[in-house]
Amino acid sequence: MDTWEPTLGTAPLLAIAAAAVATILVLVIYFRIHAFITLITVSALTALATGIPLAGVVPTMTDGFGSTLASVALLVGLGAMLGRLVENSGGAQSLAELLVRKFGEKRAPFALGVASLLMGFPIFFDAGLIVMLPVIFAVARRLDGPILAYGIPAAGAFSVTHVFLPPHPGPVAAAEFYNADIGLILLFGLLIALPTWYISGYVWGQFLGRKFPLPVPDLLLGARSEAPKNPAGAGSVATILLLPMLLIFGNTGANTAATAGWIDGDSGLVQFLRFLGQTPIALLITAFAAIAVLGLRRGVSREAIEKSMDGALGPICSVVLITGAGGMFGGVLRTSGIGDALAESMEGMGIPLILAAYLIAAALRVAQGSATVALTTAAALMAPGVAAADYSEVALALIVLATAAGSVIASHVNDSGFWLVGRLMGMDTATTLKTWTVNQTLISVIGFALVMVIYGVSAL
Repeated sequence: MDTWEPTLGTAPLLAIAAAAVATILVLVIYFRIHAFITLITVSALTALATGIPLAGVVPTMTDGFGSTLASVALLVGLGAMLGRLVENSGGAQSLAELLVRKFGEKRAPFALGVASLLMGFPIFFDAGLIVMLPVIFAVARRLDGPILAYGIPAAGAFSVTHVFLPPHPGPVAAAEFYNADIGLILLFGLLIALPTWYISGYVWGQFLGRKFPLPVPDLLLGARSEAPKNPAGAGSVATILLLPMLLIFGNTGANTAATAGWIDGDSGLVQFLRFLGQTPIALLITAFAAIAVLGLRRGVSREAIEKSMDGALGPICSVVLITGAGGMFGGVLRTSGIGDALAESMEGMGIPLILAAYLIAAALRVAQGSATVALTTAAALMAPGVAAADYSEVALALIVLATAAGSVIASHVNDSGFWLVGRLMGMDTATTLKTWTVNQTLISVIGFALVMVIYGVSAL
């Protein structure tokens, strides 16, 4: 497989990709075949149709599956255990009550979204969502509201920060390719991310709550149960939830400072901060803290804690496997060369570079699923042209953000995040397309429109 190169042209590859996506949607939505079986089947057929050698089909599938599970399984598993401890301690309910008292019932979704924006600055999308979901579910249960009215503002917040703001890997990598200033990207990224989130996350989430009044799923919290006699306080839960954010922020901050040359990246302290701030380690430390603070300190027996944490894993197995299979399908599409062929065919269309960067990133996102891959690949393809054009520092930062906006568009069945959000919030595939896919498209379109407004003003 290391020496294999795609042999089909752009048109056949695009036709295969379109047929594969359509097949998944028909099998899952119309024939009601389980998404896990469907994704594996279509991944294998797509690999064969695009000419991947027979000996390389299964390795290609398992590479995509394994690389997705390597991050998702640890995060979802540890997050589910953490969520169950928070819920069983009564802490989620305590924090929900506090949020409702402070902000009021009507502003609770907005408050959750703002909290997610703050938490999403240092934490990657999937990790932040997993940590926040127990509180989101608890608030929605407390107010007996539809989960999408509370979940979409929070999930959308994590998405806009992951796409537009350093120190997340996509914009940082694009900045390197374009030789753009990180400080300007952060400044303009904030100006773009906040209004984009308000419309695509908060306003859209409130509309979805009315249109799709889905109940809060039992996936993370379990079925409703009586509150414990000595519930954990809101302060204890808030501290537990802030712990992974602080640890991860130590990692991202150390990386940023080392890259900028402010500190020695090889020093023992920096390496230690990086280790503690890797997401699985941060969540593992947080789980131990939750065991101590939310369990043992309240007098809960070790046996009860173990049983509670074990019970959290069963319900999320389906989410993990389906998400891994979504990563498998995206991996097959990347290996087949579909994304590269599409991007190369668009590169010479003779349109403005900032628009070309957006369109190429969008095409890569639709073709292979991963926003980070779409952003970094599009930036690599566009870098020579951008360098030759001799843009100003402001223009370079805006081109990074235009590329970022394209990379988030139209999350669908080849994106592992599509399955993660849909299954965690209790949505079927059709509903996820009508809600989350539209949210991601709104982030892309609104974000790019704001980029072009700033770009036009800066050119005056």
